[in-house]
Amino acid sequence: MGQYNHAIDDKGRLTIPSKMRNDLGSEFIITRGLDGCLFVYPKCEWENIINKYKELPNTKDARNFMRFFLSGATTLELDKVGRINIPTNLIDFANLDKDCVIIGVNEHLEIWNKKSFDDFINTNIESFSDIADKLFAPNI
Repeated sequence: MGQYNHAIDDKGRLTIPSKMRNDLGSEFIITRGLDGCLFVYPKCEWENIINKYKELPNTKDARNFMRFFLSGATTLELDKVGRINIPTNLIDFANLDKDCVIIGVNEHLEIWNKKSFDDFINTNIESFSDIADKLFAPNI
């Protein structure tokens, strides 16, 4: 959990906050996420996702989503100073430029273009209360 602002350099290197590094482990997976961001999963969580995908029916929707999600996936490691080197295709997908936001979302991290994340929050700020009511209201 948490939100951290970091800059990505011209070589595609982004520092992962120290509080998040231990949870990632020595190797982790980065891939295209939803809503225009990147998802970063610890290897054990990635294995859980792959196992769930194996149970999906062989439908066009399932195949298309797996193509989108898995074709962008790559294994990364932290360098000596806690940075990752994000592949160019993923930088382009998430429109990452200098200012990035890294957020913890349950079992994974999300990496956003700062402007895109700010727009997401500002666009949805009025609806979060209603969403919370729908998701967490007791069943009657």
